Amino acid sequence: MQKNIYGSDKGEIRQVIVWQDLEQALAKLGAETQTLQVLDAGGGLAQMSQKIAKLGHQVALCDLSSEMLQLAKQEIERNGLLDRYRLIHSPVQEIAQHMDNQVDLVMFHAVMEWLVDPKTALQTLLEQVKTDGIASVMFYNHHGLVYKNVVCGNIPHVLDGMPHRKRFKLQPQKGLIPEEVYQWIEEAGFEICGKSGIRCFSDYIGNRQNMGEFQYEDVLALEEKLCRQEPYLSLGRYIHVWAKKKDKQEEQ
Repeated sequence: MQKNIYGSDKGEIRQVIVWQDLEQALAKLGAETQTLQVLDAGGGLAQMSQKIAKLGHQVALCDLSSEMLQLAKQEIERNGLLDRYRLIHSPVQEIAQHMDNQVDLVMFHAVMEWLVDPKTALQTLLEQVKTDGIASVMFYNHHGLVYKNVVCGNIPHVLDGMPHRKRFKLQPQKGLIPEEVYQWIEEAGFEICGKSGIRCFSDYIGNRQNMGEFQYEDVLALEEKLCRQEPYLSLGRYIHVWAKKKDKQEEQ
């Protein structure tokens, strides 16, 4: 599984685009002048949060799978970052029981689409963010799923409402509607600072035999250039959104 996701151009594009957003978020949090407390919820192998830990910040990594946590621990140890991590074996929905204080940054990447009740899980995590803190949320996009099926010619499947097909092990149960996720984030008292489409183009490039010449670098450049603009943003296979928690007084 980790090879499928991370050891590929797809994984590389995802890492590059999300990290660009996170660099902006870290700058907004004043990461250069203080040690941040970060919660990486359902963080898998902690690819992204390790980049943050390398900058000197403290990370609580939570995952439902003890096997995944063990793999993450090995990776983290190999990179000499274990002293900056706290590993929590827990479903994200129960994370509040393991947290003494709110955090500066919550990362919740590619988890919601696997959950029966994504909204409640997101609300629970957003409650862990302190005022002026930031939430970084990435989710599998319903619009991208429709578009990909159409490009592949699965028209009847789209017209049937795209019922989940068991044969795709790594494909989530469903995509989320971006507008709904944005609303959930705003209703929790956050102001959205930025949105990026992840793989707005690369997943839709068809049979390459009869196509013009291009390299992976060209595709990445195209993604970087247009992934934060509509209508391309809303066609990303995933969408990454980051948002700042407003002061209660600001909300009134």
